[in-house]
Amino acid sequence: MEPETPARATPPDEPMPAERHDLTWALLGEEGLRSGWAVGLFVALFYLITLVLDTVAVTVDPALAGARPGPRSMVIGEALPVLALAGAGLFLARLQQRGVLNYHWRGPRAVAHFAGGLAAGFVALTVLVCGLAAGGWLRFGPAALGGARAFEYGAVWAVAFLLVGLFEEGSFRCFLLAALKRGMNFWWALGAAGATCAVVALHAHPQGAGGVYTVAVLGLGPCAWLHWKRTEGAGFWQAAWVTSAAFGAYHTGNTGETAVGIFTASFIGFIFCVSVRVTGSAWWAIGCHSAWDWAETYFYGTANSGFDARGHLLTTMPQGSELWSGGAAGPEGSLLMVPVTLALLGALLAVYGRGRTAQAARAAERLAG
Repeated sequence: MEPETPARATPPDEPMPAERHDLTWALLGEEGLRSGWAVGLFVALFYLITLVLDTVAVTVDPALAGARPGPRSMVIGEALPVLALAGAGLFLARLQQRGVLNYHWRGPRAVAHFAGGLAAGFVALTVLVCGLAAGGWLRFGPAALGGARAFEYGAVWAVAFLLVGLFEEGSFRCFLLAALKRGMNFWWALGAAGATCAVVALHAHPQGAGGVYTVAVLGLGPCAWLHWKRTEGAGFWQAAWVTSAAFGAYHTGNTGETAVGIFTASFIGFIFCVSVRVTGSAWWAIGCHSAWDWAETYFYGTANSGFDARGHLLTTMPQGSELWSGGAAGPEGSLLMVPVTLALLGALLAVYGRGRTAQAARAAERLAG
């Protein structure tokens, strides 16, 4: 009788590698929803909420539909997109399991940076206006307001332009810049910049489209160099390139814009990106943007990207060549904007310093979690 062969131990079932038959990988990355989808969802939600809020506002007050731009209508008109921005941002933050303040809203010394931005914006615009007046490209007329009315209009315009700063910086330097820098590389940035130019080109009547194309071309070399050198943090600067071009494209819908005005708007957008990098938040940019627009529109009474305000303190009129006076676009359309904005960038770096850049960036990254 042959000895009984012991039964062979059955090896435990080994886990089979999971096969992914879905497209989850295309939607989700290591940090949650991929940047492109996050931006697309944010923009779609923003426009949807804005449409609802605009419909409600015009239903409640039909006069808003045909109101001439003034401080009251502008406060309402800018409050609605700020609310839509907050709603879309909160949803995006919830979806990505991040705090909404981590999109460049929170940073060290935010109040001080906001105050510094206010001062910088007013001083920079004053230097520009004085330069235009000295060159004979701008003439001062009599004061348009005085006494209590000047204070009243000044206060309401201040609220209106604070909302403008919150909306435009909240859109481009907070949510879009923060979302794009996570997943941006040179090739994605190149595609996004090209798509921005294509959208502008396909627009029925873009104003100053050449400014967008110029920014797209100028950013190509530096971003390619950062990509080739494999520079740490290159994603931030590539996102800055894209959002600055998009910021200029956003303004091509304004009546009276010029290529110079759109180019300088994009360059200011880049300066605001730099301010996020060196201060750790968007509050300097919000302050500078708000004060610049307030000084331009209310205090000096110049045109602002083709917009002539009702209820301004001083009265000014452009003179001479549009290339130097800015014409209907206002001071932002003048070639003098180039040295003024370069000086603004230099002052920003001088005050906050290269030595503080890495520290602020690290602080912002820690806050972003």
